[in-house]
Amino acid sequence: MSRIFYSGTRNASSWAFRAWLALREQNIDFEEIVVDIRRPQRFDNLRRIGEFSPPSAVPVLVDDDMVIFDSSAIMEYASEIGDGSLLPENVQERARCRSFLSWQHSGLSGICPKLSFERAFYPDKRPMTQEEVADAARIFGAWEMELGRSGGPFLHGVLSLSDLAFVPTILRICSHKPDMEKWPLTAAWIDRLLSRDSVKEWLDEAEKLPPIILEDGYLD
Repeated sequence: MSRIFYSGTRNASSWAFRAWLALREQNIDFEEIVVDIRRPQRFDNLRRIGEFSPPSAVPVLVDDDMVIFDSSAIMEYASEIGDGSLLPENVQERARCRSFLSWQHSGLSGICPKLSFERAFYPDKRPMTQEEVADAARIFGAWEMELGRSGGPFLHGVLSLSDLAFVPTILRICSHKPDMEKWPLTAAWIDRLLSRDSVKEWLDEAEKLPPIILEDGYLD
């Protein structure tokens, strides 16, 4: 059996991070090839990915002769072939989990493009705008309500795909050190996720890399 996971630069590829977490949490064996997605080499590197994957993007999982090229699809596949499951047993709870997963996949109503994943690793950061603060509060409120509804310790009781999908967003927002006093369940959930061995493994490698300066400036 051959199983190759094409990942991305650790401090730039939030989509690969999500899929990688699902594979790791499910104890799935795979060979990893990290694709450098920094400019300008990203264009040639992703063109080569496009030779076998339609979106010409990472992540991609090649399992024998099957190519799976969407982060959510890879996460669902990991849930199905690995140890246990990363979806709740109850059918309604599974639908709820997938609702949160889809919300993240669509950009959380726009906050992800505003707070890029690369900037989470900057040593100095600009303050969040009032709009970003309001967006973060709305997201924290949704997480707080879900944790209260399920009783925790994760969004749907047990660790699920939606918990893992939100890890890069947590880094985006919490790197700005927001006041979490209003959302104690969310603060504890965030600490719980960031303390997982899988998350720490990725972040330990990401933090060793030089920050990626985006086109609009280092501190913006």
